Amino acid sequence: VITVDDGHKSVYSDMAPLVKKYKIPVTLFIYPSAISNAKYAMTWEQLRELETTKLFRVESHTYWHPNFKKEKKTLSSEEYAKSVEKQLGGAKKKLEERMGHEIKYLAWVFGIYDDALLVDAKKSGYAAAFTIDRQHASSGDNAMALGRYMVVSKHDIKAFEGMVNGTEDRMPKDKKEVVKY
Repeated sequence: VITVDDGHKSVYSDMAPLVKKYKIPVTLFIYPSAISNAKYAMTWEQLRELETTKLFRVESHTYWHPNFKKEKKTLSSEEYAKSVEKQLGGAKKKLEERMGHEIKYLAWVFGIYDDALLVDAKKSGYAAAFTIDRQHASSGDNAMALGRYMVVSKHDIKAFEGMVNGTEDRMPKDKKEVVKY
């Protein structure tokens, strides 16, 4: 499964022609606060147009891309609970209203989650959520914390092949991407 986070314009301008040419399905994890607002982001119309191809599917990436670790440290328990509800439930509701279909999946921003957030995601109505824990998903995994690999510009085709084939551990260290938040 190919996923793309955030909703940058380059998905529409650069990626969409390739997706259409090669007929590769892609899930877009979107945070609605940026759509039709931020200069770097796509518009709601562009997202709906991409979905009409049946090759793109919009899902959730929270409401405005928070860092849950920082928010948990800086907000009161009550403020944090309200923020989590807005980020999870509010994003799902807004995306469903704007896209016209059920939002079932969530990608954890920065890959940040904890046991309480996993419960909150399920309570908010998500069927599954995805991390960037750099592991293949399997049937025994918690559906609220399924692994994904983050591919960035420094990865070449060999690095990507290692991710897909599960041979990443044999890749040279400089080809691995380690992200800590």
